[in-house]
Amino acid sequence: MSFQSMALPNTASAQPLAQILKLHPGRTHELCGPARQLLAVWIMAQQPPSAPVIWIRPDWKADRVNPQALCDWASPEGLIVVESPREADSLACAEEALRSGAVALVVMELASPLALTPLRRLHLAAEAGLDRRRIQARDSTVLGLVLTPENGGTAGVESRWHLASHPSAASAPPAWTLQRLRARMKPPAAWRISRLYDEITIHSTAPEA
Repeated sequence: MSFQSMALPNTASAQPLAQILKLHPGRTHELCGPARQLLAVWIMAQQPPSAPVIWIRPDWKADRVNPQALCDWASPEGLIVVESPREADSLACAEEALRSGAVALVVMELASPLALTPLRRLHLAAEAGLDRRRIQARDSTVLGLVLTPENGGTAGVESRWHLASHPSAASAPPAWTLQRLRARMKPPAAWRISRLYDEITIHSTAPEA
């Protein structure tokens, strides 16, 4: 089973998680919050079959991307992890990967929000890559994701999302609070998400102030 062809578990909700996380292609989006890596995995699981995903991260970070830990949500086959010594190198790698049109998704971990000029370059690269994929009749998906700490704050992103674990009893299934903090065409929104075995339950909640 390829990494991208593995669908998210069944969703017990009128609005499936894949529909909530349907991001505008050819643009760069920001994921923040303590569970931002998991949110990136949810988005990765939606990508077209056999499409590779590049995950760029600083080589000085103590934690590592563990492919086996992704198996509850998606198969790690097709995941390419790039470790970079400098943010400038990470940005250059992300820009080239997006522009190439060879990948459907580029994830980049950052220590702080991205400045406006490099973000614009990522937007342009994603647009160019999307055009290439359409010409080659691959699919209509090219996304850039920047992962930033706390509440993010990268100016000019197409959308900003926050994911954090939701406190629950020890006997309760794991749960998270997903927030859409900003989007160009949609209002702020929030959802309570829980998972029991292979079923995801989603409830809309009021966005946090």
